[in-house]
Amino acid sequence: MLPKPLRPAAITLDLDDTLWPIGPTIRAAEAVANAWFAEHAPAVLVQWPEAERMRLRQQVVAAHPAQKHDLAFLRRMMFRAMLDAAGHDPARADEAFDLFIAERQRVSLYPGAREALQRLAARYPIAAVSNGNADLQTIGLSAHFRFSLSASDYGAAKPDPGIFLAACARLGHAPDTVLHIGDDPVTDVLGARRAGLLAGWIQHDVAAWPHAEAHPAHQPDISAKGFVDLVDALLGD
Repeated sequence: MLPKPLRPAAITLDLDDTLWPIGPTIRAAEAVANAWFAEHAPAVLVQWPEAERMRLRQQVVAAHPAQKHDLAFLRRMMFRAMLDAAGHDPARADEAFDLFIAERQRVSLYPGAREALQRLAARYPIAAVSNGNADLQTIGLSAHFRFSLSASDYGAAKPDPGIFLAACARLGHAPDTVLHIGDDPVTDVLGARRAGLLAGWIQHDVAAWPHAEAHPAHQPDISAKGFVDLVDALLGD
């Protein structure tokens, strides 16, 4: 239920698993990259099954802690390492990555999400604040946002309070007047609340708030099963 009064001056909005499911998108992008490896460096697929890639990602993060927030950097470095270990030119990693990132932009929005976003943007200024690397211009949603601030742009990922505060500053509104909407209880809700923002939680299939032990001031101000439902509740239409 929407508590009263909750009258934000602006909105910051998560993207992945908020406007669209990210799992199918990433799997499709990985399939495209794997097709490139199959054609140009088949030994990579033999040497690097999924379980080994997870281990490699952890190694890449450990080797580059200052870039742990930059998913594109980490993916490129993984591709380079995979090619190098399999005896191929690591410089060709850019070819595989370009295909991966292009496919990553082919998202399928949740039913009704585009229309709900249009309604929200007609009422509030909106900024995207995401740890991912979605390109709103390519996806075709940039007209609904004042700007997009990613973790790679800012230099740190949610729940770092700085990325929320930077978005508020660019929007020109105090944090306690800005509502952040997202699906992740930690990176979105706790991150936003600890930065002083209001928070809307898209809970999907989670039955109850999983951080009941958190300070009441760090709990969501509004929650709903999906983005469309949350917009309906916020706008009161």
